Amino acid sequence: MVSVTRKGRLAIMVILCQAFFQIQTLSLQAEEIAAKATTEKAAQVAEKADEGVKGTASYYAKRYNGRRMTSGKRYDPKQLTAAHPTLPLGTKVKVVNLTNNREVTVTITDRCRKRVSHFIDLSRAAARKLGFLGKGVTEVRIITLDEAVS
Repeated sequence: MVSVTRKGRLAIMVILCQAFFQIQTLSLQAEEIAAKATTEKAAQVAEKADEGVKGTASYYAKRYNGRRMTSGKRYDPKQLTAAHPTLPLGTKVKVVNLTNNREVTVTITDRCRKRVSHFIDLSRAAARKLGFLGKGVTEVRIITLDEAVS
């Protein structure tokens, strides 16, 4: 027969082994969950990059004709340019008017003040192509095509 102290030691060893293996298993499961979450998040970011973001668009007033923009160039209402609060200067952006599905590709050449919602200021030529010149503002989808290297 086995002595009582031996049975106690054996029981303690079994309990410790079970606890240790559970801890190891939990850490492996946590790594798997984290890896899965990372790949899902990357897929969502790639999907959103294709979708773009919904926002509001307006266009420059006539008083800005010929004034210098943040990029240093002068504003020309006949060029397809835009102002955005966060996108890097020189970034090409596709803007789709959600009311009539017209689209135009513009270059970010200026900054506009930050707002609560996504917002872009377009040149008058871009607003004309999107079909909202004279209306003031419209709902758009802003899709980043390529980011300029600053």
